[in-house]
Amino acid sequence: QVQLVESGGGLVQAGGSLRLSCIVSGRTPRSYTMAWFRQAPGKEREFVVAIVWSGDTTDYADSVKGLFTISRDNAKNTLYLQMNSLKPEDTAVYYCAGKLGFALGTAQSVYDYWGQGTQVTVSS
Repeated sequence: QVQLVESGGGLVQAGGSLRLSCIVSGRTPRSYTMAWFRQAPGKEREFVVAIVWSGDTTDYADSVKGLFTISRDNAKNTLYLQMNSLKPEDTAVYYCAGKLGFALGTAQSVYDYWGQGTQVTVSS
């Protein structure tokens, strides 16, 4: 059993920053790709960014390129998402997800593990 727990969400004004964390515990796989997804009110969950095990390859949604930065610390089994210049449209529940193997993925269906989410609210 693998558990993912997100933290770091909250309320921030437009233009502000937040840093999300996701701790992986339990029967942690030897190598796994991690990602962040988000779901805004009334909308479907969407892909935000993914990072491979080594951390040297990432894939960002166009909407967050240059604004958000994903990173991971495998020694700590922790995934991070630094979010800068936040906008009201970034308001959503943010989920971390993990999948076995080395390949990136943008589809929810390829991810094996999910956290419960952390709320990010950006006020105008």
